[in-house]
Amino acid sequence: MANSHIDLSTAAWRKSSYSNGDGGDCVEVVDDLPGIIPVRDSKDPHGPTIVFPANAWSSFVSAVKNTNLPGI
Repeated sequence: MANSHIDLSTAAWRKSSYSNGDGGDCVEVVDDLPGIIPVRDSKDPHGPTIVFPANAWSSFVSAVKNTNLPGI
């Protein structure tokens, strides 16, 4: 698999609705790119970004919403 660079310098990051205002555990996503969902830690916006295939991210979010997980 080829290693490719995705330019996210102009991406519109959105903070998770589960994030609180005190700078705690915050996840940001970009959800308007075709076929991919970049995810990062909002406390480290210049740090690493994980990029998921959109269908895998959708499956993950659905599983979390439909599961009784502590703290969610």
